Amino acid sequence: MQQVGYLLVLLLWYILHFIVSIWYLALSTAQVLESYLISSGLLKRYKAINFDTLKYLAIVVDNEEAHQISKVTELLQWLASAGVKNVCLYDTEGLLKSSRKVILEKLSAARVHAEVIADVPLRNPKHMTVEFASYSDGKEAVAKAANLLFAKYISDGDQKDQIFTESQLTEALKAIGCGSPDPDLLLVYGPARCHMGFSACRIRYTEIVHMGPLKSMKHGSLIKAIRKFTMVRQNYGK
Repeated sequence: MQQVGYLLVLLLWYILHFIVSIWYLALSTAQVLESYLISSGLLKRYKAINFDTLKYLAIVVDNEEAHQISKVTELLQWLASAGVKNVCLYDTEGLLKSSRKVILEKLSAARVHAEVIADVPLRNPKHMTVEFASYSDGKEAVAKAANLLFAKYISDGDQKDQIFTESQLTEALKAIGCGSPDPDLLLVYGPARCHMGFSACRIRYTEIVHMGPLKSMKHGSLIKAIRKFTMVRQNYGK
């Protein structure tokens, strides 16, 4: 009887595993089909996207996949053709930053964000601006901003408790030359569902979407994620 019960449980497990596998296969097929329909322009609602709410887009790439420069370049080309003007490209180790010359050579008239006046990108520039960032950038920026705030507000041996506001931190970051805009939307490419160390002080109000592995990226999925963000009403409170 025990053996029969064990066989029944094993059979139920295989049946459940089969059903789940079929479900994920059907879901994956539907996503691929939807992506194709979006890319081909057959779904009219994806043709015209209002980018007024998407002033700055961040792309986070997993370290292992950051070596795929051709894929990253293709992704940026998709964004440029879609109408995205300002992009922050991030990986933890700075592999993409070290390859920025190769990446920019394959992008038509793209410029590095640091070479553009701070308030220009938010005014719809003619060509895409690309910011290259890594984990060390955010860490170093926060450390420098903290030192600046300490020197400005805590001096002459004054050890009273000081609570710094968000606006003070923002001003300090701008003062040290690290006042890049906060991304409105952050797309993560890689196996991990996290921002992979992207500067926390820049994603206070950022929408984060996991896009899956870079090697299986799809143009339709990218357009869908952007459109979904532009259709959402954001309430920041008082």
